[in-house]
Amino acid sequence: MKIAIVGTGYVGLVSAACFAELGHTVCGVDIDAAKIRKLKEGISPIYEPGLEELIVSGLKSGRLTFTTELTEALPGCSIVFCAVATPPGEGYKADLRAVFTVAKTVAERTESDIVFVTKSTVPVGTGKKCEELITETLKARGATFRIPVVSNPEFLREGMAVPDTLMPDRIVVGVNHDEGAKELMEELYRPITRVGKPIVFMTRESAEIVKYASNSFLATKISFINMLTELTEKTEANIRDVAMGIGLDNRIGPRFLHAGIGYGGSCFPKDVKALLATGKELGVPMDIIEATDRINFRQRQRFFDRILKSLPARATVGIWGLSFKPKTDDMREAPSLDLLPALVRNGHTVRAYDPAAMETARPLLPKEIVYVDDLFAAADKADAVVLLTEWDIFRGVDLNELKRRMKGADLFDGRNVYEPKEVVRASLIYHGIGIC
Repeated sequence: MKIAIVGTGYVGLVSAACFAELGHTVCGVDIDAAKIRKLKEGISPIYEPGLEELIVSGLKSGRLTFTTELTEALPGCSIVFCAVATPPGEGYKADLRAVFTVAKTVAERTESDIVFVTKSTVPVGTGKKCEELITETLKARGATFRIPVVSNPEFLREGMAVPDTLMPDRIVVGVNHDEGAKELMEELYRPITRVGKPIVFMTRESAEIVKYASNSFLATKISFINMLTELTEKTEANIRDVAMGIGLDNRIGPRFLHAGIGYGGSCFPKDVKALLATGKELGVPMDIIEATDRINFRQRQRFFDRILKSLPARATVGIWGLSFKPKTDDMREAPSLDLLPALVRNGHTVRAYDPAAMETARPLLPKEIVYVDDLFAAADKADAVVLLTEWDIFRGVDLNELKRRMKGADLFDGRNVYEPKEVVRASLIYHGIGIC
């Protein structure tokens, strides 16, 4: 099948490379000419394990191409995916201008029937608005093409985007009363469903809600365990034990019960706030989601306040990790964006190391930050070291060597990676979250 994917960010680019790997002919479209030039050379603009290899493979096979012109991609296509960004707008409502532009342009330029699929994260009712815009545009052209609108949200995790796309837990497709569109989506995903992965059909509105609901539920689970850390700190309990005791209940499960400084990234913060905005617009209370958002902010600030109060004047602080999570260079809503400027404002010297995100971080952080190429270089003569991102390289660090390299002894573990007893044995002072 020939498909076009408009937008080559995380979702669009990973989808394009993976669909090509599955045997489809794919054209990725983006208005960023510099990005398209790099992609044509097989260079991925984002760090994502396995992605660049798939891009190179797709280019060599001829199944994957890239262009800045949608009109070049549309001829012969059965499906066009809209995977453009939907950033927070006024009142944290999703900014849908790019989505509507793509929908209108497809209706203006297509010369045959085509299925329009929203892959972007969009609030409920967006598909209906796209359908109305497409119908209006086709009518103005005097065209009789059929362009049904389908919702097909993504559930990929950054750092695991390729396997999550090729082997997803489930494929959710929202189709309203169009058997032809449903059959095309079944055909598109047959290479995945053949190996037993389920495809779930529902109404378009239900599919749109599923995306926001999934991310908000996971964010709520994170905030729930983080809420308890303040209680465990004041009662000499251990949040790891509490999480284990909760997670072994198979009705709850252990995932997303790892306490730390809260969630970040491009999805959880944005989708939680967007769901709140949708509820407000429709007059539907979202009390639990409001608490999730509030707890996440408080959790980050509690830990940062503890760091700032513990440091001596004009301290040197080593930072381990800048990206919002490991295995990505994504800095969106990363804790480092809040902590590092606060450290600089308070007169401290900051040396930072991240395995992948330093170049991405550089223009986003104060110019005073010193970037080093080794985790111990960040710790040299430091009064304190702060772990913000749980990259594997930080997990197995020699704590005795760390102590020898540091001037001070404070290790702030923002992800509860280390065993407190091991840290203390190395003559370091352990500062975890919810662990006494």
